[in-house]
Amino acid sequence: MISNILLNPVVISILLLCVLCLGRINVLLAIIISAITAGCISGMNVSSIMDTFISGMGGNSETALSYILLGAFAAAMNHTGLTDIIAEKIIGIVNNRIWILYLIIALIAMASQNIIPIHIAFIPILIPALLPMMNMMDIDRRAVACILAFGLKTPYITIPAGFGLIFHNLIADNMIQNGMQVERNYIWEYTWILGIGMLTALLIALFVSYRKPREYKQIDIPQEHLEKTKFNKNHLITIIAAFATFAVQILTHSLPLGALTGLGIIFSLGAVKHSKMDKLMDEGIYLMGYVAFVMLVASGFATVLKQTGGIESLVCYVTQVLPSSHILTALIMLILGLLITIGIGTSFGTIPILAVVFVPICAHIGFNIPQTVVLLAAAAALGDAGSPASDTTLGPTAGLNVDGQHNHIWDTCVPTFLHYNTALILSAIIGIFVFGK
Repeated sequence: MISNILLNPVVISILLLCVLCLGRINVLLAIIISAITAGCISGMNVSSIMDTFISGMGGNSETALSYILLGAFAAAMNHTGLTDIIAEKIIGIVNNRIWILYLIIALIAMASQNIIPIHIAFIPILIPALLPMMNMMDIDRRAVACILAFGLKTPYITIPAGFGLIFHNLIADNMIQNGMQVERNYIWEYTWILGIGMLTALLIALFVSYRKPREYKQIDIPQEHLEKTKFNKNHLITIIAAFATFAVQILTHSLPLGALTGLGIIFSLGAVKHSKMDKLMDEGIYLMGYVAFVMLVASGFATVLKQTGGIESLVCYVTQVLPSSHILTALIMLILGLLITIGIGTSFGTIPILAVVFVPICAHIGFNIPQTVVLLAAAAALGDAGSPASDTTLGPTAGLNVDGQHNHIWDTCVPTFLHYNTALILSAIIGIFVFGK
């Protein structure tokens, strides 16, 4: 039985993906190699594998388009000078107080999920402007990576607004489709315990793991960030556009439409000249294009994994060896979820896959609705924390590595994996006790 699990194409391909990424092989190449490996092991020919892979890339096309448009929106904010004002205000408020800086970064990251849903698009714009100050204070950038990951993950897990509304609806819809009735509005009442676990992990990262100073070479501060910028009507228009983006996204559940609305307001009201439109789109692609393409490739990888039949057989094997203890069963299911999601790297995209596996098993062994929600949400979120292909890790690296002193795998993926995946697993196990009846 163990040998069958170890020879499963899903297991082998995801382990290979982790090894390649830890060996500093480019994430895109690692995903493609792992997908081909999974297909070959399952008996697919290479042509069929690539056809499946390419056709599956469309699964994250809306997300990829969202990132490009949101990247352009972030670039527009930069062109109006709003991000310069924000950076200046942060530097003035911090005044060499590290914990104030940490709190501000966390609040901005959280706002990017629920209030102004630009997601990771703010990171490549804002964080580089703060790096010189971080260097002077000898801040370990791994701590900042953990803060950003916390702000990008915890709000959508626990708060039913913005990206959180989409996440909670996905959980409810897929549980219903797989035979377990749950009210959408009640998801947050169960996932709060995962948020407590994430907060605990963040505090451990800041006060224990990465509290010691770490030296970096000082980088030159761009001249535009040294000049004082006064608040003007263009900044006001940009703020209005940001809230319009949030409102449209909430009403239509469409991130691309929301981002397009924000860009439309910025250009139509003259905050940015029409002549700069092409330049902004180019900058948006530059800022977010790589992340968007990784998401497309990750979707192709997920499609190949499903096509191999390895997920179904893996579930079959695991079901046969599930222990009688609910706690051990939950732990095995979470590890299974981690194995499936870590290679795909998107919590939103893996919920439909996990629900097909988790809901029947939970119903079979007697888990109630709250326990199932906690397990499903935790398992999905595990894919964001520490995955080389996740926007939650790609985003922080994009901002912290502009001077080449922050490694994607060892300085972002490994720290976030160790802290947040451990926290999610432990808090989900605790949730089994708390919500058990």
